[in-house]
Amino acid sequence: MPGLRKGDKLKEQDSSPPQPTPRPRKGDKHEEQGLGPEPAAPQQPMAEEEALIEFHRSYRELFEFFCNNTTIHGAIRLVCSRHNRMKTAFWAVLWLCTFGVMYWQFGLLFGEYFSYPVSLNINLNSDKLVFPAVTICTLNPYRYAEIKEELEELDRITEQTLYDLYKYNSTTLVAHSRGRRELRGTLPHPLQRLRVPPPPHGARRARSAASSVRDNNPQVDRKDWKIGFQLCNQNKSDCFYQTYSSGVDAVREWYRFHYINILSRLPETLPSLEEDTLGNFIFACRFNQVSCNQANYSHFHHPMYGNCYTFNDKNNSNLWMSSMPGINNGLSLMLRTEQNDFIPLLSTVTGARVMVHGQDEPAFMDDGGFNLRPGVETSISMRKEALDRLGGDYGDCTKNGSDVPVKNLYPSKYTQQVCIHSCFQESMIKACGCAYIFYPRPQNVEYCDYKKHSSWGYCYYKLQADFSSDHLGCFTKCRKPCRNGSSRCYPCRTITPSATRGMEWPKSTSSSRS
Repeated sequence: MPGLRKGDKLKEQDSSPPQPTPRPRKGDKHEEQGLGPEPAAPQQPMAEEEALIEFHRSYRELFEFFCNNTTIHGAIRLVCSRHNRMKTAFWAVLWLCTFGVMYWQFGLLFGEYFSYPVSLNINLNSDKLVFPAVTICTLNPYRYAEIKEELEELDRITEQTLYDLYKYNSTTLVAHSRGRRELRGTLPHPLQRLRVPPPPHGARRARSAASSVRDNNPQVDRKDWKIGFQLCNQNKSDCFYQTYSSGVDAVREWYRFHYINILSRLPETLPSLEEDTLGNFIFACRFNQVSCNQANYSHFHHPMYGNCYTFNDKNNSNLWMSSMPGINNGLSLMLRTEQNDFIPLLSTVTGARVMVHGQDEPAFMDDGGFNLRPGVETSISMRKEALDRLGGDYGDCTKNGSDVPVKNLYPSKYTQQVCIHSCFQESMIKACGCAYIFYPRPQNVEYCDYKKHSSWGYCYYKLQADFSSDHLGCFTKCRKPCRNGSSRCYPCRTITPSATRGMEWPKSTSSSRS
């Protein structure tokens, strides 16, 4: 049958039996519009498409959606087991516990990270090291023969004071033509015995029961008396007593206070400050079995410890090196001590004061020194320690002290002790108008003397109390250096010489080896 065209197809449809009208499609809609106006069929709802952001009607629906879609283990159990409340409660508790443990571990990790932890490595080496500087002092402050004219009045008044207070006759006490009133009036701030209010009856009974152990101090009526001296400010409007319960402590501090004023009046070029010959104090000196000479030491004078000698300091052209341990491979000294010229109220021991320190560090004999007694041989072992601190967020340290608000008054590198002493001296100059004689002073500043600065004692003792309680802020300002090297000493052996050896050397000798 020949192919039909479009017009033939329409004719053939008229002769065919009627068929149900097919449902109009989207493509046929435009063609059927010409047949006549027909009401539009209602639009069928399309399938819901998943949106990029969905909003849930309640928190419960949001929680169920989260539990059904999360990859956290155990979360789906909170939804699928909701018909069994016991199981749901169990899984809820377990789920909350695991979350708590997780966040607790997070807290530990973050806390450890922000604490900036460091690892400590300790290395023990036996390499060739620079031998440290060794300072030895005679423990003999200014001798009587050298400044007898300056100390004669103080000695007489001290002897008379001891007799008035304790009926104590000194071996050097001589008859003086002046009476007690005339002697006591020659120096300011006389030493006095002060009455204190008695303690309660219960405390008095307890103290009397505990006083069965006797001491060697002069017996002042300690229940009713104290010993001290009065200090006042410039206009005498405020005064206080520097008191002590021990008579020995009171007399020694009072004598030291007047001794400081005498030293401040002495010129720096006084002949008594000249260096003694090395042989008067040191009989023998050897390092690594080689004899020492004057080029190996330097000399300075300490107000309380007398003549001091520093071996192997930074002024030495050839620093000593140490590579072998042992008693014969270090510094060996034989010292001679003098007992006849001591000032008993300033120095109560006989022997030598020794300190080991770095070449670029000052010798703080009060802080780091130790005494050697005469008549024995003492061996001292040393160990060098180097400590590096991390600054910044890891700790509070300074590299060279340039960022510390304290001026270094010592001709040495920065150390914490140097900073603390410099800080006290600055506070002393600012508050009292004069410098403390035991520390270096800046230019154009005088040492304290009550003939020029009548109230410096009042200012000093007040300042010392504030310094000890850190009200001056010196311990806060002076930070530790980031790099610190020190030498620790361990006196390990003391040998008493035999009777034969005692005949070979003078009695007041001591030998020290390090």
